[in-house]
Amino acid sequence: MTDSAASGVEVPDDLVQVGYVSGAFGIVGGLRVTPFSVDADALLKVKTWWIDKPTLRSVSVRTAKMHGGDVVATLVGMRDRNDAEALKGAAVQVSRSEFPQLEEDEYYWSDLIGLDVVNLEGEALGKVTDMMHNGAQSILRIAPVDAGAPDAKVSERLVPFVDAFVKNVDLGAKLITLDWGLDY
Repeated sequence: MTDSAASGVEVPDDLVQVGYVSGAFGIVGGLRVTPFSVDADALLKVKTWWIDKPTLRSVSVRTAKMHGGDVVATLVGMRDRNDAEALKGAAVQVSRSEFPQLEEDEYYWSDLIGLDVVNLEGEALGKVTDMMHNGAQSILRIAPVDAGAPDAKVSERLVPFVDAFVKNVDLGAKLITLDWGLDY
């Protein structure tokens, strides 16, 4: 199912926010986009982005490249720095169906968020609420399953997303199995 954007173009129902416009770049209307992933594959390879400022609409990407930790891009129709500055703070989304294909045992963060997490003993550890990167590896942020219990000791688990701890990811079953104890 799709919705119509302000321009009348059909909006894909699988949009995923992959970054945000953090400012202008240069004087000819370039954008600086802060990606939500380290490699920024979707921003670099997908040629149609969806930007939500002033209203949700599709934009065509002319060029995109890494510059430091950000993506610097030019869009079709951007005339100058003022056009780019007007988009500061806008969410940048991409259709999930257009994400580049990954190698086996590689995952997009957006596919991991929301998955249930259990340990090797089958004990529920919680649900992935977010991902982050600490410079060395990706980190799963896991909210405990008993977070709603008023007297429960609630603490978020931060687990490195590395082979030593991640034993299985089953996207179909929406389940991650970790070598991680309840008392860690």
